[in-house]
Amino acid sequence: MQAEISLIIILLIVLVTDLVCKAPAHKPLQVTACGLLVLHIVLNLVPTPGEAFGGMYHNTPMTSAVKTLLSAGTLLVFLQADTWLSRPDTRHKAGEFYLLTLATLTGMFFMVSAGSFLLFYVGLELASIPMACLVAFDKYRHQSAEAGAKFILSSMFSSALMLYGLSLIYGTCGTMYFADIINSIAGTPLQILAMVFFFAGLGFKLSLVPFHMWTPDTYQGAPTPVSGYLSVISKGAAAFTLMNILLRVFTPMIEQWSLLIEVVIVITITIANIFAILQSNLKRFMAYSSISQAGYILLAVLGASTQGMASLVYYVVVYIVANLAIFGVIGTIEQHNQGKVDRDSYNGLYHTNPRLTFVMTLALFSLAGIPPFAGFFSKFFVFASAFQAGHWLVVFLALVNTIISLYYYLLIVKAIYITPNEQPLPTFRSSMLTRISLGICLAGIILLGLCSGVYTLLQDIATL
Repeated sequence: MQAEISLIIILLIVLVTDLVCKAPAHKPLQVTACGLLVLHIVLNLVPTPGEAFGGMYHNTPMTSAVKTLLSAGTLLVFLQADTWLSRPDTRHKAGEFYLLTLATLTGMFFMVSAGSFLLFYVGLELASIPMACLVAFDKYRHQSAEAGAKFILSSMFSSALMLYGLSLIYGTCGTMYFADIINSIAGTPLQILAMVFFFAGLGFKLSLVPFHMWTPDTYQGAPTPVSGYLSVISKGAAAFTLMNILLRVFTPMIEQWSLLIEVVIVITITIANIFAILQSNLKRFMAYSSISQAGYILLAVLGASTQGMASLVYYVVVYIVANLAIFGVIGTIEQHNQGKVDRDSYNGLYHTNPRLTFVMTLALFSLAGIPPFAGFFSKFFVFASAFQAGHWLVVFLALVNTIISLYYYLLIVKAIYITPNEQPLPTFRSSMLTRISLGICLAGIILLGLCSGVYTLLQDIATL
């Protein structure tokens, strides 16, 4: 539990720093939170496999790798939140932002290392409840409060549905431990219903259709750094947890959940792509993009193998750097454009801010899966994993949808480079921390596609 203990210590230090410093104390809190998170990442690079709480908690080399990735993504979000937290209406609440974010990250750590449905559910709630506070963080903005209300109500419904499914599992198996449940799973109708309810609960976290209705409104109303955090860190933890539990608990029912996932993948990618084309607000656009990306992530789950696990984690790594690059650009422009995030505001942006447009263009190309950027290889690996498992029809339909996604990503590129604008946004300079985060994301987009050793390393870790 080294990762969880160090993260809780960071949370307590940030809390004490927030209490001691005179408000507003955004900079000291930011230095403390970011510095300690870097130290946390370095200390936990070497995995420490083990168990705790009588087998309720399991840590493996792969779960350690996932925790490191989630921590690194959270650090990028902290860097990108610099300008937003410097505003007069938010700088006095910086401590709350860091504490709530670290609390959700702690919950995600427990989710990915759970060896029992009891600890998994505790981690899920610990990740969800502070997230609702983050979504409604700009409480004086009507949209933020509305987004927080929609998120918490949807979260309550999905948690109740999942809890009912877990009660059915306990009723039919007599235990909540993953290692014991798999020996009692027989694929009875009641167990199938329990599995569907469990999948529905995590489907909410992943924004899968038909559990996606909260996503566009929440992304639009939440502060942009929170939207970025919600789109990648929360989604990455939920995707890994879903595959981990399906393989460790529901393997005897692989035929049933494979069919369920196949249908959800096709519907999710198709509907998300259609609605993404219709969006002019970039945060709502990125919401539907994240829904579509969740469908592609599920292709790795269909692989149901160590190759599928490695391809899923690799996809999450690439998705973190590409998506956070886009949200970083959106947040920066939003702060210099009176809060506007519509696509028309980006018309002719290349002429006044070429560096930001360069970062955004490469990130969009990566999400679309254009070679030689990292997104192409991440999609290739999840496609190969699902195809090798025999799901060739789903892979074909996903490939067709990739062409549609290329079209709507290029709509933004067209606005930036081609669409004329007599009054484009003026030239401005983003904060140093934002530039650092965007530089890291840009390096990841390029290098993760060129360095094949990253995927090979993940494959080796998955076999341990």
